[in-house]
Amino acid sequence: MELKGIHHLSALTANAARNYQFYTKVLGLRLVKKTVNQDDTSVYHLFYGDERGNPGTELTFFEIPMAAPNHRGSSSISGTSLRVKNDEALQYWKNRFEQYDVEHEDIHTRANRSTLAFEDFEGQRLILVSDEKNAGVPGGIPWENAPVSQEYGIRGLGPIFLTVRDPEPTARILTNVMGFRRKESRDYVTDEGDVLVFETGQGGTGAEIHIVKAPELPFERQGRGGVHHVAFRVEDKAELKRWISHINDVGLPNSGFVERYYFRSLYFREPNGILFELATDGPGFDTDEDLEHLGESLSLPPFLEPRREEIESKLKPLDTTRPQEG
Repeated sequence: MELKGIHHLSALTANAARNYQFYTKVLGLRLVKKTVNQDDTSVYHLFYGDERGNPGTELTFFEIPMAAPNHRGSSSISGTSLRVKNDEALQYWKNRFEQYDVEHEDIHTRANRSTLAFEDFEGQRLILVSDEKNAGVPGGIPWENAPVSQEYGIRGLGPIFLTVRDPEPTARILTNVMGFRRKESRDYVTDEGDVLVFETGQGGTGAEIHIVKAPELPFERQGRGGVHHVAFRVEDKAELKRWISHINDVGLPNSGFVERYYFRSLYFREPNGILFELATDGPGFDTDEDLEHLGESLSLPPFLEPRREEIESKLKPLDTTRPQEG
């Protein structure tokens, strides 16, 4: 068994409407699924991705309208990378961020790659990373109808940053349990502390975890602008079941098999308390919608469909008309 890379990352927002505007009209991602939080059907769960929401391109948000701001700290997913084609694309995005008043840093090198860090309107920490020097998991295909040209569009998720006080317990889970490989030559230092780099599958930007060692930080208090969990790619349902047996054999408390309809999952926490998910590559987001119209209507898994009228009555309308260049 081998994990194929990053599957998706799920974060928190207090405002689904503004979230939709930012991630589609500014970042040019496609809303591939508008659904609800299966554990709280009164709020949205929005999925953004490439042209069809391929595994490895999905950035998702749970809406929690009354959520307090995220208080940054350790035991957290502290940075989410988004892949672009090359270094030239980073300059395009720097100019675009200035046009849209998006808070951003200068372009600089992380782990031998050109990057551009920025934040959304709730302080969500995001990093564009150039694939120019990348070899490994292929990127996705940006949606041709997005307000950003495909040449510069976001191609999927890049390295995910974890900040912890003691990286060794997390590193042992990644390597001894999940089969990641440590990349000694890629260790580097940030303003926050030392960073250790791990990869799985074909490696490259779409298959890396970067652990930041920050022993002095307080623990994060999760809120809007924070990240809920990161998911890793599993080939199919049969392999997921083998992973469930493996996780049980090593004694990690876990959720067991969870049916998410668009994929199947297993959840567990690593020793520093960060929530990990293993998720299958399919069935995919075109299971219940035509590919041309992904995300335009509220989608509900079959077990929630009988409650559609009740669920829709509790949701604020979300304008998902096709975004235009501003």
